Amino acid sequence: MNFQDILTEQRTFFNSQKTKNLKFRKMYLEKLKEVLLKNEDLLYSAIYLDFGKSKFDTLTTEISFVIKDIDYYLKNMNFLEKPKRVRTNLANQLGSSKIHPEPLGCTLVIGAWNYPYQLSLSPMVAALAAGNTCILKPSEVAENSMKAMAKIINENFPKEYLYVAEGGVEEITEILKLKFDKIFFTGSPKVGQIVYEAAAKHLTPVTLELGGKSPAIVTSSANFEVAAKRIVWGKFVNAGQTCVAPDYILVDEKVKDSFMDSLKSYIQKFNYQPDSEHYTRIINDRNFNRLTKLIDEEKVFFGGKTDPSKRYIEPTILQNITWNDAVMKEEIFGPILPVLTFKNFNEALLQIAAYEKPLSAYLFTDNSEEKENFISKISFGGGCINDVVMHLSNDYLPFGGVGNSGIGHYHGKYGFEAFSHQKAILDRATWGEPDLKYPPYTEKKLNWIKKLL
Repeated sequence: MNFQDILTEQRTFFNSQKTKNLKFRKMYLEKLKEVLLKNEDLLYSAIYLDFGKSKFDTLTTEISFVIKDIDYYLKNMNFLEKPKRVRTNLANQLGSSKIHPEPLGCTLVIGAWNYPYQLSLSPMVAALAAGNTCILKPSEVAENSMKAMAKIINENFPKEYLYVAEGGVEEITEILKLKFDKIFFTGSPKVGQIVYEAAAKHLTPVTLELGGKSPAIVTSSANFEVAAKRIVWGKFVNAGQTCVAPDYILVDEKVKDSFMDSLKSYIQKFNYQPDSEHYTRIINDRNFNRLTKLIDEEKVFFGGKTDPSKRYIEPTILQNITWNDAVMKEEIFGPILPVLTFKNFNEALLQIAAYEKPLSAYLFTDNSEEKENFISKISFGGGCINDVVMHLSNDYLPFGGVGNSGIGHYHGKYGFEAFSHQKAILDRATWGEPDLKYPPYTEKKLNWIKKLL
């Protein structure tokens, strides 16, 4: 497939102005919802082949997000598209000022393998809602999921409007040579740098949804049962292959022992066994081998069992961890949870701040001062107090990273804005204008200008 030809067709189609029509956008979003629901079984079976993800988890963490996004834009597109009136300053009276959102044009969305449907289709939906054309390149690592999306979309949508490109490194390398009007990438910081460099050659704006080591802090005032239950769920859903999963725990040393027991209790209660239908496999052998090397058997508090034939890693808690351990040198992205302790809460915040800014951060406490310090003293993309992960489910919150964990954000109106240009328009009256700004200039005019400005 010649990707340049497809992009040329999409640019011609975009220039026809058809995608700017609200009825057109809504029609195709409704069609997308229809074909996704019609092909649910195909989506379920494909992702199960990739890494054993159950129907329950696929619905709750993948398909439902995409359908919710479609419904959000169908409901709110009229408002999001409407020009926004803003104040007009004195120098531009008599006049009115408005901001007109307009689509950027031909967009490229590069998805990630860990949530292959959500992290490919949700930004794609935002691109279409904003009035763009789109080429979607899902991750080839989740190969069956990629093929399912390609089949569903390419058989039901005109390629000059929406097209799913299959393939791996060779194909995405060729695609990144092309000039798009916007690139949206989800993945690792390392690959994000490659995408950013490719985009820079064409001055193409980018949104980079990356990752990092997201901490979960548990203070002595926390509700340990709630903290343990929510951390265990958020960490081990999708076998820890979640960009916003708690990467490590910092717990007050005074309560470490009782909290660790609570973690162990909930892991046992949730039954993450090799034959459990709700516990996902590791995506491939390369990642399985990488993760098993991070398990220091001498520091295992709970878990540690592995089965290469099933790419199974038991939920594992590591104790007596220091910042110098191998498991603290990279984003884990798997079902391994190191636990560190602290004596002083503010010193723990300083330790976090000394490293790259994470995509997410979580705090469990009932202390209002600790909450305020958590928010004000460390920088991170987004997070929760007394929960994990769930902030990304709120359409009214922006989702994205900062620094090494990403550039830009999306979800809800922020997704619409990510794929839009905010065009500023000043509409001036043709009467009643003083001649202060026009030559000849005098001291009297200068004095008036000083007063006005």
